[in-house]
Amino acid sequence: MAKRCFRLKKNKEIEKVFKSGKRAFSQTITLVYFPAKETEYAVCVGKKYGTSVERNRIKRLLREAFAEYGKEIKPCRALLIPKVGEAYELAAFKRDLKKIFEREKIFEG
Repeated sequence: MAKRCFRLKKNKEIEKVFKSGKRAFSQTITLVYFPAKETEYAVCVGKKYGTSVERNRIKRLLREAFAEYGKEIKPCRALLIPKVGEAYELAAFKRDLKKIFEREKIFEG
């Protein structure tokens, strides 16, 4: 059976990850996570990142980057927070997410 990644939607659950999660940093992303029974994630992009069009683009890029590696990681609850920058690229998000997962030993196997 294929492994699925679910989205964290409730504010209470997101706050719990913020308070008790471990933080990992890269050039473009901050990852806040802790172990769980199944993989769940949320993307947090505040108003300081620009207009709603820009914020939605950042969210789409982060979701796509997480989808590539999400099925290969240990079950956890994760928050993806981009760092404020001039340009946001899918390749950079993928590269940094992979680095974080390798450094934190989140990949399965």
